[in-house]
Amino acid sequence: MSFMESIRTVLSKYADFNGRARRSEYWWYMLAYMVVVLVLEAIFIFPALGQMTAAQTENPGAVAEMPPMMVVGYVLILIVALGLLLPSLAVTIRRLHDSDKSGFFFLLGFIPFVGGIIVFVFTLLPGTPGPNRFGPDPKAAEVPAQA
Repeated sequence: MSFMESIRTVLSKYADFNGRARRSEYWWYMLAYMVVVLVLEAIFIFPALGQMTAAQTENPGAVAEMPPMMVVGYVLILIVALGLLLPSLAVTIRRLHDSDKSGFFFLLGFIPFVGGIIVFVFTLLPGTPGPNRFGPDPKAAEVPAQA
């Protein structure tokens, strides 16, 4: 599954928690999500941190104010995070379904220290071949290109 096709699939199934998601669909989407957040941070947050550090250097006893550019960056990141919360949750649950695990396994991520690692490992595992209780194999749905 290609990069653009993966993102299109995840966003078209915005709040669809049923079915299965291939590893490529999940990881291409997560890569795009992280790139968007990092670009917003690079544009708004990191330069503002430099301004705050320079202000602290000039006047060590003063409390540094948060620059307006940093506030704009945080607001934009919040908007992106909230706007993509449902598709991110849905694709993670569909990814868990691919390895024949209930979507409730996502809640393991709330266990301090190890929960996120457990969910991360589950998303790395290959899906069950053939159909499972959550639907047909998404790899089998692809028709190979004819030469």
